[in-house]
Amino acid sequence: FIYTETEENFMGREFELKYRASANQMTAIMADYDGFREITMETTYYDTPERSLAPRHWTLRRRMENGVSICALKIPCADGGRTEWETEAPDITSGVSELCKLGAPEELEALVSGGLEAICSARFTRQAALITLENCTVELALDRGFLRGGARIELLGEVEVELKSGSDEAATAFAKALATKYRLIPESRSKYKRALALTGAI
Repeated sequence: FIYTETEENFMGREFELKYRASANQMTAIMADYDGFREITMETTYYDTPERSLAPRHWTLRRRMENGVSICALKIPCADGGRTEWETEAPDITSGVSELCKLGAPEELEALVSGGLEAICSARFTRQAALITLENCTVELALDRGFLRGGARIELLGEVEVELKSGSDEAATAFAKALATKYRLIPESRSKYKRALALTGAI
């Protein structure tokens, strides 16, 4: 996530690669890299009662990160990444207002004026470390927990490589080498898409 920063508020382009992984695979990765910090994540994904955001492929969420409430909007970019706006806010309604002040699409407030519903969720523990490479810096994140959609639950075991600075190509090369070494399985869907699928909506 390459961002511009103003106090607790962020806007930038997100580029990341995800892989499915077992507990044993993540333990092996942690043994080979240093500097991990633990973050407890509790994420709720929202849409309008009419499901106005899903057809646009917009992801609106509120995430508690070690007890801090962070609201974010992600929309797809033409280059395969995503533009993300992120801000601290106590709830999703005030979060939407703050996200629009940061430059999120103005139509967001109009779209959600009729209210928002919690659609699905994710709860997991993340072990995260910054890795400095020759042509980029990435965050290596190891996530273990579960996804929830309606009454259905799916276990989550995921390795994520997220670009912080530098080139997409360098981050991709690192991620592919990691996947080869630890026999990770590529995951093309976001946590939101997988949780949403549990509801039967897609």
